[in-house]
Amino acid sequence: MLYLIGLWESVRDFIATGGDVLYFVAAALVLMWILMVERYWYFSSVFPGVKKQIIADWDARKDTTSWYAHRIRDTWISQASDALNARLIIIRTLVAMCPLIGLLGTVTGMIGVFESMATQGTGNPRIMAAGISMATIPTMAGMVAALSGLFFSSRLEAKAKMAREKLVDSLPHH
Repeated sequence: MLYLIGLWESVRDFIATGGDVLYFVAAALVLMWILMVERYWYFSSVFPGVKKQIIADWDARKDTTSWYAHRIRDTWISQASDALNARLIIIRTLVAMCPLIGLLGTVTGMIGVFESMATQGTGNPRIMAAGISMATIPTMAGMVAALSGLFFSSRLEAKAKMAREKLVDSLPHH
């Protein structure tokens, strides 16, 4: 319990040093990871059953050679592909947004530095250092959030592509 309290205090101090923009970076990061975990769960738990059902439906068909049968096959593959790629665009968008949100924190932090310079003058480096720290921490947090999602989102896209190709290969095209 003491560990969690210490962890919460560290996070609170980090946010206080970096500014309120870090809440937005954290929200984007949490949403991104929730969506990525959901996609991994879908690929490992749900899609194998969907694939099995499509293959069973295809094998149960008497007609697999006509033009109409091929359109049905293409439709099933397209529907499965749509389900595989669901939310991947949102994940990519969140990955791209994290550094931009961090940059917003940098801009607001620098505005704070300039305001303190205007009111206090440039003679107090401690005030300027606090503002510059507040300006750089959100950028770092946004970049770290984006980097954490970049690798896993590209893996998800590769998994979706591979799963689609395996499904296509599993449905004979006579």
